Amino acid sequence: MHLKSLITPVLAGVFAFITASSSASAQVTLYGSLSNFDLVNDTGETTHGFEIDFEGASGIYSYYNWNRYGAPTVTPLPSGSGMRIRWASAYDAATGRWVTGTPAAVNPTQMTGHQCIVGTAGYDTAGCEHFGISVLGNATRKTYRWLFADPNNPGQLVPASSLVQMVTPVWNVVPPNAPGEAPAVVAVVEPPVPPPPAKRYGVAQWMKTYKTEIARQVNLEELVADNPVVPEDESHVETAWDLLQSDIQDAGGRRRQKRGSLSGGSHAVVRRFELYKFTGTYDPVTNQAICLDGTCTNPDPSEIGAFIGAENGAANLNAPDYYPVTVSVTGDGQVSDSTSQIRCPGTCTMSVKAGSAVTLTAKGAKGVFSGWGGACSGTSGSCTINVNSDAPVTATFKMPYRLVLKTNGSGAVSSNPSGSSFLEGTVVTVTATPGAGATWKGWTGGGCSGLSLSCTVTISADTTLTANFR
Repeated sequence: MHLKSLITPVLAGVFAFITASSSASAQVTLYGSLSNFDLVNDTGETTHGFEIDFEGASGIYSYYNWNRYGAPTVTPLPSGSGMRIRWASAYDAATGRWVTGTPAAVNPTQMTGHQCIVGTAGYDTAGCEHFGISVLGNATRKTYRWLFADPNNPGQLVPASSLVQMVTPVWNVVPPNAPGEAPAVVAVVEPPVPPPPAKRYGVAQWMKTYKTEIARQVNLEELVADNPVVPEDESHVETAWDLLQSDIQDAGGRRRQKRGSLSGGSHAVVRRFELYKFTGTYDPVTNQAICLDGTCTNPDPSEIGAFIGAENGAANLNAPDYYPVTVSVTGDGQVSDSTSQIRCPGTCTMSVKAGSAVTLTAKGAKGVFSGWGGACSGTSGSCTINVNSDAPVTATFKMPYRLVLKTNGSGAVSSNPSGSSFLEGTVVTVTATPGAGATWKGWTGGGCSGLSLSCTVTISADTTLTANFR
C-alpha cells in the first residue's frame, strides 16, 4: 500500500532541542520526538473529530493529516502551558449535517498498517483513524478525546465524557555514569488519569512494547505499522505485557519506564506500544485490577480484551552528518525513494547521510509526470541526488484532458498542436475552415465564441468545441 501523508511545518526550523543535557551526554541530545498512532473508535457512536492536549509542550512541529479530517488546527491551551491539536469535520450549515465522521468500530482487531489511513480499502467502515504529531518540548501530560456533535449547539463539537485510553511516551536521554559508557534513551509511559469523581484506580489496560534502534533519524510519515522502521515482530519485544492503571494516591506508581542503553552509531530509538482492554476482575471498592497470576505480568487469555490502539513513537538524536531531503508533490502522483523512507503525495521529508546518494522515482496515479524542480531537474521519471546539504525537491504531475472538435454544417476544424488529449495548462489554437459555399457562423462550447476563424484555449478540463457553418 502507498503511504499517503502530508507533513506540514507549524513552527519554523528543523527541530528545537528538547532536553538540556549535561556535558557527559553532549554527543547524544534528544533532537525531536514523534508519535503516530492507530486509534479505534470504541465509543459506540459516530464521532466527528479528535483532539489532544499537550501540557508543557511549546509547539507542534508537524502533523500527519492523511485521514478523513485533513489538516488540524493548533492552538495554545487555555491555561497557556501547552498546545491543543484538533482534527475536526467541516459542518454544512445549509443541510445541518457534518460532512464526515468516524464510525463506531465493530469487533476491533490489531491494526497492522494502513487500515486506518484514507484511501485504503475498507477504511470508510473500519472505525479507526491514524493520527501523528511531532512535538516541540517534552509534554508532561497528554489528554486524548473523541469529539461529538453538540446536540444543543448545531455546528459545534464537544468532547466525549470519558477520556481515550491511549498513552504517549515522554522521552529523555540519561547521561552515561562514566566516560566510555553508553547513555540511555528512556520512554516514560503514564496511563490516563480518570476525571473526578473516581475510585482510587483508573481503567486498567494491557501494554505490549517493542523496541529497535535506527542508524539514522526517522520521519513522522514512517511511523506506520507496516513500515520497516517500526518494530513489531517477536525479536523486537521489549516487554511482553505491562498492566497500566493509574493510582490517584501514588502518581509515581502508575508509570512504566522503558529504558535501554544506546548502541553505537544509532540516531533514533523507535518503540511500538500496543494497548488492549483488561477484561479481568476489579476490586469493587478501589477498582484495582486483580490478575489471575497475582502479579499482572503474565495475563491469562481471558483477561486480554479488544484492541484499543497502537502508538508508534520515536526519539531522534542529534545527527549532524545527516541532511533532510524534502519532496513536495503537486498533482495526482507520488514519489518514492531508493531507501524506502518515503512514498508520498503531498510533502514528505527523509534524512540522508551526508555524501550518500538517493534516487527518487516519480509515478503518476491519474496524473502524468511533467518534471522536477529544486535539487532535481528534467522530465525523466527518476532523479539521483548526491546529498551534501539540505535538498528540497519538487515533482509536478499534470492531468491529461480530452479535446473533442466537432463541426455543424459544411466545413472542417483543426488544432495546433494536433491531437485529442493534452496535459492541463497546454495552450491549443483551433482553426475553422468553411466548406465550398458555406458561411461561417461561429463557435460554441469550450470557451470559444465570436466569429473569428481561430480561437486559443488553455486546457484545464475535458473540452468540447463546435465549429458552426451554414
